Amino acid sequence: MKLWGGRFETGPSEVFERFGNSLHFDKRLIDADVRGSQAFARSLARAGVLTDAECASIVDAFESIRSDAADPKFFEGATDEDVHTFVIRKLGDRVGALAGKIHTGRSRNEQVSLDTRLWLRDECDRARGLVTALMSALLDLAAKYPNAVIPGYTHLRRAQPVLWPHYLLAYFEMFSRDYERFSDARRRTDVMPLGSGALAGSGFPHDREAIARDLGFAEITRNSMDVSADRDFALDYLYAASVTMIHLSRLAEDWILYSSEEFGWMELGDGVTSGSSLMPQKKNPDSLELIRGKSGRVLGALNSLFFTMKGLPLTYNRDMQEDKEPLFHAADQVCNSLEMAVVVTETVVLHEAVPFTAADESWVVATDLAEALARNGTAFHSAHQIVGRLVLESVRNGKKPGEWSAESLAAFAPEFTPDIARLLDPREGMKTREIKGGTGPNTVAAALADAKRRLAEMA
Repeated sequence: MKLWGGRFETGPSEVFERFGNSLHFDKRLIDADVRGSQAFARSLARAGVLTDAECASIVDAFESIRSDAADPKFFEGATDEDVHTFVIRKLGDRVGALAGKIHTGRSRNEQVSLDTRLWLRDECDRARGLVTALMSALLDLAAKYPNAVIPGYTHLRRAQPVLWPHYLLAYFEMFSRDYERFSDARRRTDVMPLGSGALAGSGFPHDREAIARDLGFAEITRNSMDVSADRDFALDYLYAASVTMIHLSRLAEDWILYSSEEFGWMELGDGVTSGSSLMPQKKNPDSLELIRGKSGRVLGALNSLFFTMKGLPLTYNRDMQEDKEPLFHAADQVCNSLEMAVVVTETVVLHEAVPFTAADESWVVATDLAEALARNGTAFHSAHQIVGRLVLESVRNGKKPGEWSAESLAAFAPEFTPDIARLLDPREGMKTREIKGGTGPNTVAAALADAKRRLAEMA
């Protein structure tokens, strides 16, 4: 059956049917479609279109459809145009001709918007739950190595020493913003469109606020034409998912590097790595590589819907059916990737001595020395030049920071006072960075406590 057809002398061609049918992917909206249709039946009863008995019969029939849909075999052999047509056919099987009343004053345009919003609200909640799980895992990993010192990088070159928890808190902040973006996407999704009709509003006296309360929406849409044309809420979700995947990809890239033999900082658990079919010694970070690779899919989904929507005239156009597959796919990929990242984080073992040695043997303390000279009255530009010459001299002679003494520093440049020599230890220089947001030990401890508090508020 179709929800349209009286205008046509013949049915659609087989090719057009096959080309345009969407049941194979939009069937995942069946629970949302049933819940929305139950609420609409109750609204039709309030509007006097259905009797109380008819409404009860329809609502009960929908509930049986909802229950039966839990069995994947429920869809076997279905050739319906989409999930909405499928549900109406199943309703007809249960209540007969009464099923024809459920679409009174309702357009598939508003129905699609409603179903997608109901489904996407849950997906926003699912993503937020996984983001907070990852944030919690990062804090747990920070707590395992509270005093570990690692080199921080710019241009993938050793730059300044930082605490391992400070490094992990950087990703905590990224994922905190991702949580906020999913929350914003949920807020924009949480608007009830039923009663908008195809584009001009329903001709029946629906209490739209009552429908919104029935379905748990925060508010109702304000313009019926906008409802028919709007996919901004889907773009908001896809943007949130894309930025999350960028952050996951960057974390994956870091840990792929840091767990390699060239870095040797960390080891990933056997459960999140794989071997080689040829090379017995390999332990490959496939879980992280897959996260990094899947980020392209989600970014592609965002771009796909951007391009679909960019030139559409108001209001609804069939092009908008192309929102579902990228939206569904992105939701699956971002949630699967977040779940994988949590498991990876829980397996990480940091070999603390290795990154500390990398910091201790390199010149990540150079900025600390220059700033100490500046605090003692040397103009910073001059201090920068003095330390730069010290580094050059050391590189030429293969001399590490720890091989300089207070006396040899003073002999190199009289501006180096004896107290500055302690800053050749990267752990000492960090103590000067107790500014809010810095890597000073006390500041990082406070930041960890604050992060735990913020995370608890998100739960």
